[in-house]
Amino acid sequence: MDFLKDLWMFMKERKKFWLAPVIFVLLLLGLLIVFGGGSAIAPFIYTLF
Repeated sequence: MDFLKDLWMFMKERKKFWLAPVIFVLLLLGLLIVFGGGSAIAPFIYTLF
């Protein structure tokens, strides 16, 4: 949680709020790959890339 707090303080202090959607999308893609890799929807996920 310290990492997220530090990241938020960095974005707040330097007015780099445009980084928030980029980080959010990267986290979603990472979760999609991790949780979708061993499931029945894996062939459908791999067609996205």
